[in-house]
Amino acid sequence: MAQIKIAVLVGSLRKDSFNRRLAVALAKLAPADVTFEQVRIDDLPLYNQDDDGNPADSVKRLKSEIQSAQGLLFITPEYNRSIPGVLKNAIDHGSRPYGKSVFPGKPAGVIGVSVGAIGTALAQQHLRNVLAYLDAPTLGQPEAFVQAKDGLFEADGSIGEASRAFLQGWLDKYLAWVRLHTAG
Repeated sequence: MAQIKIAVLVGSLRKDSFNRRLAVALAKLAPADVTFEQVRIDDLPLYNQDDDGNPADSVKRLKSEIQSAQGLLFITPEYNRSIPGVLKNAIDHGSRPYGKSVFPGKPAGVIGVSVGAIGTALAQQHLRNVLAYLDAPTLGQPEAFVQAKDGLFEADGSIGEASRAFLQGWLDKYLAWVRLHTAG
């Protein structure tokens, strides 16, 4: 079976963010033929159309890492009922200049974790709207609105027992989505 590479974009810059921890924990649930590679977004300049003809090296790296992946996984916190600016900035860089987007046809998954009871539901919906415009087929079901609470993560960083079956099921559906869109 061919190796599948998933480009993971975590929408939080915080070193010990719940969403970064979720990214690492989900990777531990993946089968051996799948690798998760976190794409760095903290060094990107603010998007400016004037720079489209001469993008920064960090922008070239971002686009290359996304292009080389078979799937995309967006793991986002929710800031003010939407996605963080740093994630939107990365998406803007990846989609520009016009006609040179790295997103069309790239199967995507959206998930996130927050201390709030509804998790990152509104941020995920905003992100799905953006990805639909960018022609990135995005897994619709199941949705995963994860609440950060005691026991979500084990001491070793893996998913806790109470959430493991649910998140394994979500990951399995997401990976089937990627395989469906990359077959052939």
